[in-house]
Amino acid sequence: MNISAPPIHTRHRGFDRFRVIAIYMVMQIHTGEFFVRTLLRTAVVTALLSLAAASGQGPKLINGYEPKWWKEAVVYQIYPRSFKDSNGDGIGDLPGITSKLDYLQKLGVNVIWLSPHFDSPNIDGGYDIRDYRKVMIEFGTMSDFDQLLAGIKQRHMRLIIDLVVNHTSDENKWFVESRSSKTNPYRDFYIWRPGHTAADGTRTPPNNYPSYFSGSAWTLDPETNEYYLHYFTAKQPDLNWANPKVREEVFSLMRFWLDKGVSGFRMDVIPLISKPTGMPDLTPDQLKAPPNAYANGPHLAEYLHEINREVLSKYDVMSVGEATGTTLAQTNNLVDDRGHELNMIFNFDAIKLGRSDFGLSQLGVWSLPELKAIYDAHATVLTKHDWDTVFLSNHDNPRIVSTFGDDSPAMRVPSAKLFETMILTLRGTPFLFEGDELGMTDYPFKTLADYNDIAVKNAYIALVETGKISAEAFLTAQAKVSRDNARTPMQWDSSPEAGFTTGSHPWLAVNPNYKEINAAREESDPTSVLNYVRALIGLRAHTLAFVYGDFEDLDPQDSHIFAYTRTLGSEKYLIVENFSSSPVAYTLPNGLKAANLLLSDIPGSHEANVSTLDLVPWESRIYKQ
Repeated sequence: MNISAPPIHTRHRGFDRFRVIAIYMVMQIHTGEFFVRTLLRTAVVTALLSLAAASGQGPKLINGYEPKWWKEAVVYQIYPRSFKDSNGDGIGDLPGITSKLDYLQKLGVNVIWLSPHFDSPNIDGGYDIRDYRKVMIEFGTMSDFDQLLAGIKQRHMRLIIDLVVNHTSDENKWFVESRSSKTNPYRDFYIWRPGHTAADGTRTPPNNYPSYFSGSAWTLDPETNEYYLHYFTAKQPDLNWANPKVREEVFSLMRFWLDKGVSGFRMDVIPLISKPTGMPDLTPDQLKAPPNAYANGPHLAEYLHEINREVLSKYDVMSVGEATGTTLAQTNNLVDDRGHELNMIFNFDAIKLGRSDFGLSQLGVWSLPELKAIYDAHATVLTKHDWDTVFLSNHDNPRIVSTFGDDSPAMRVPSAKLFETMILTLRGTPFLFEGDELGMTDYPFKTLADYNDIAVKNAYIALVETGKISAEAFLTAQAKVSRDNARTPMQWDSSPEAGFTTGSHPWLAVNPNYKEINAAREESDPTSVLNYVRALIGLRAHTLAFVYGDFEDLDPQDSHIFAYTRTLGSEKYLIVENFSSSPVAYTLPNGLKAANLLLSDIPGSHEANVSTLDLVPWESRIYKQ
């Protein structure tokens, strides 16, 4: 069945809304597939919105929210280098992803987010782009991309891709030209400064900006004897968005991929594209958190408005910004739907709980009330015009169950299930990272040679080789927070290299626990994390309260239990989660009773119509009230 939703601006002459609803109800009766139900519901809502617009009534709201397909979606992020290798070279590729589309369809996700697949020297995991209109040779060809996109659409899913336009690779043709001479037409595509020269001839950078990846954010280029800015590695020079020619090049490459049929972008470090006025030295306080000083420059709103006006508004797409350096209070400046900028952003308050967002990060102590306070604040500060995201994982962070849960053999499964319960029932579009649905864990890193991440290698040089920290302390910290924890190959089965590759040398080592944790084994286990996540996504797909419903934290200060409701009109759902490796007898506040049990991460749970719940370790339950 191929159902294509009409654009919202279409006027449906003679279209009967009751006929639309009747067709929808009949087709629900004749299919039990939740992904089809979701597509039908979206098509019907879109048609009704068009009818309302045609009659001058304005958009039909659900609990004050304007319905959108990307609000109802579940997004699954793929790091292509680590997902599936089709040719045995040890590197994941596009044909490998295509071969696993049936798996993703069965999982129930609606949108696939593909981390950078562009031509790149791969200094920073593909986030250093040499050519925006080519595919990285290790990943395949443009024909492979087209086949992947076609396969996604055939399965009624959508694809979004990374937009990495704060910086390029230093091998990008724009930078090659820019550095060749001060008079080159591309010189102003990047940010160049002469720096400072002391009386003895010593050269120093233009200011004290530090790089995210250690050292100065400026590098002296011998070709023209000037410094160029790079917030990340020296091989990732920052683009000069003040130059309108840069912006038009970005708009052109966005149109290129949208015209191919992708459904939007995850915008890498997008608040950094507008630089601070005059770029003065950071103050001592600013140096404690440079991203806050770098982000949300004076022209950011102008640039985002232009992106929307010139490109995004012309297509039915979603946009999500990686909002490094952006506070919750600043969020509606970027996502208010009346502002015509972005649809949503990633706020990192939850995912970075207990650890730094800059410099040497260590896994710190955090409490459940602190985590709940973050979600409570989001529900309070963000309005019906703002849309949120829910996530605790991505390619830049360690595994959820190892970071926030209990990855011991006895507790890993219920712990992993609990966090997926939370992510898929909280307010906002949920984002899962590859392997979350299996409960994959951190890798047991021991030595510097175990890592691939340039951030780890640069930090080792800056901190260990200069004597600022011992190698032991450094490696202990990195083992718990390194990005490489998320980037180890996907664990498909118990064959050599976890079925990720037929070769013997994957680009990054496979986690040695792959024989216990893999998709094939979990497929056949009805109590597995995989099958539980499928059930969760299926429940969310036909429960609009988990999308547009109001959120209420019932017990913000409890140190072990997260209990909250999602309410949409007369429908109310109660979610209770035991964030503990010990059993808890929990009495619901305000005389509330848990009514009809819909789903639990512990097989055999059956308590219903009770006010006190006997929860086993890491148990989570969903009740229909």
